[in-house]
Amino acid sequence: MPVFMRFLALLGLMALSACATPRADGPPPPGTAQDVARLEQAVLSLGAEVDPEEAQRAARIAYEHTHQLAREYQITDPAIIHNTKVNMGLKPRGLCWHWAKDMETRLNAENFQTLQMHRAIANAKNPILLEHSTVILSQQGDSMFDGIVLDPWRKGGELFWSPTLKDRRYNWHPRAEILAWKLGHDRAQQLLEGAGG
Repeated sequence: MPVFMRFLALLGLMALSACATPRADGPPPPGTAQDVARLEQAVLSLGAEVDPEEAQRAARIAYEHTHQLAREYQITDPAIIHNTKVNMGLKPRGLCWHWAKDMETRLNAENFQTLQMHRAIANAKNPILLEHSTVILSQQGDSMFDGIVLDPWRKGGELFWSPTLKDRRYNWHPRAEILAWKLGHDRAQQLLEGAGG
């Protein structure tokens, strides 16, 4: 993105930040027992091989860890405003890739036998939209497209989840695919810039 466009985006975010009202009472509330139960049922529906105990544990941990991270990241604002504060050094963490990495690490610590984590990225090839990262949970051996997006970033510390293919806001791609594309793209860009355009 050209420097001028980034500058305009920063001005817009600063204006938005000035209008946003932070939560005075701290991070968003944790998920309810009903929230956990709904996610548990969705995880169970991923396939016949999903262990019910693992589905329950994954759902509980997804909500508990989202709330724990919201406290650690000092979330009091909507996601975009919090991003601005992180990028300005005013908050410690809370960019989407922080959420994705920390959620993936926590869920993988459970050593699930019937569930698998995937990392995904959206908007990487669109210069206008903000790139976004998440973790996706699937039945062991299934692709991320058969899974459930676990996205605590988009609602500013409240867990959003959806079947991957039903997520209307983002078109997800495997993280490894995007990183390989970027590596190739960045190398090509360096060569072009080094050769004078």
